[in-house]
Amino acid sequence: MRLGLALGYWGRGPDPRHPELAREADRLGYHSVWTAESWGSDAFTPLTWIAAHTSRIRLGTAVAQMAARTPTATAMQALTLDHLSGGRMMLGLGLSGPQVVEGWYGRPFPASPLTATREYVDVIRQVLRREAPVRLEGRHHPLPYTGPDATGIGKPLKPIVHPLRPDLPVLLGAEGPKNIAQTVRIADGWLPLYWSPLRTELYAAALAEAREGFMVAAMAQVRVCQDIAEGLRPVKAMLGFYIGGMGHAARNFHADLMARLGYGHEARRVQELFLAGRRAEAIDAVPDAFADEISLVGPKERIAERLEMWRSGPVTDLLALSPDDETLRVLAELTS
Repeated sequence: MRLGLALGYWGRGPDPRHPELAREADRLGYHSVWTAESWGSDAFTPLTWIAAHTSRIRLGTAVAQMAARTPTATAMQALTLDHLSGGRMMLGLGLSGPQVVEGWYGRPFPASPLTATREYVDVIRQVLRREAPVRLEGRHHPLPYTGPDATGIGKPLKPIVHPLRPDLPVLLGAEGPKNIAQTVRIADGWLPLYWSPLRTELYAAALAEAREGFMVAAMAQVRVCQDIAEGLRPVKAMLGFYIGGMGHAARNFHADLMARLGYGHEARRVQELFLAGRRAEAIDAVPDAFADEISLVGPKERIAERLEMWRSGPVTDLLALSPDDETLRVLAELTS
């Protein structure tokens, strides 16, 4: 199981620790470093900055939001950064949800998310292969565009730049069972949002169809500390926000995922409290057991013991949301 460093997206501004954490991860032999985006900082610019300050570590987006860019624009950014970094780029994509897609990007959330994702990946693959001008008779991403307001003179094109790697890895963030099954068929890897090593049977059927080399890059908060309850507070805060606030009360993919993992009643309670403006109570309502099983928190010996569960399952890459150099070093030591 390889190690990755997950930096996420910025809060109110750039986190001054991120460049140094990335350099330390590179020095320690971590396989990858990952950035994200929501409705603030983008994923590619910080990753480019990190690329300039590291030498070996792979560079991934976990995730870049599909609604933020057309698939050709995303392919351009990926192939550009792949060249500038000497072939270190990995492209992680996510569809996001209706509140962000329609509220932030001003686009309709696709009526058929599976089709929209499949078309998006198809276009990116065509760009990277550069075998012919890109064409797609698609419902969501037609190329050339032929809608009712089209000029009719759109021309199929292929990139001027020759991509460094036509097989640049494309990974997908997927939560629902059908989406995960499609990810196994069309992508090079899967980026689970909440991974529980106690419940791998939920994904056994879909992952059984994965081809050799398929990545399961699971993210987890990792913190070396003596007080487990205190160490879980950031995990619960994250879950409270995602379960309670990242989605509509009637359509929240993160809450649905928590329910599939066995915490349906608790997910609904977190939603109710968060949407009522009782955020501190929503965070407290996140079960410690759930926060604990999707993270690695506690003394070094406890983390070492729990790492064995992660190793025994299908996870190929552990993407650690780690707040400090010490945690990065301990994790590297325990997996060496």
